[in-house]
Amino acid sequence: MQRLDNITKPSKAEQQLAMASYSALENVLKELKDDPEIEIEETNDKIRIPLNALKLLAKILKVTSQGKPISIVPIAMEMTTQAAADLLGCSRPHLVKLLEEGKIEFTKIGKHRRVKFEDIVSYKKQMKAKQQELIVKIMKADEESGLYDT
Repeated sequence: MQRLDNITKPSKAEQQLAMASYSALENVLKELKDDPEIEIEETNDKIRIPLNALKLLAKILKVTSQGKPISIVPIAMEMTTQAAADLLGCSRPHLVKLLEEGKIEFTKIGKHRRVKFEDIVSYKKQMKAKQQELIVKIMKADEESGLYDT
């Protein structure tokens, strides 16, 4: 798996190419029903591609065309505590504390803890939702106390 700190923003040329490719691929995907066979022009090799993989490629091209970096992680993958902490944007000791408190499920293999990717993403979504709720509460309290000019 590519480390999160090695991911770079696409160049302008990559963004433009991705936009053109995305538009073309989106039009083709509307007509496809089965797993298509694609041909690599430079080598004349033909490859059968699962339709879902082409749909994922379209999403990748769309995000790339917007200039956003992208990373793909298999969902069923188990992560080390360091990789999970990197994904959450916290320290490894803080993540271990969350694991030991039962806030995120994990398995232990010998001395090593492993965390499922989907469990980390789920926890991150829960934290985002709590943050949103708190922001709304703070804004309402500020409005009620007259700190906002309307």
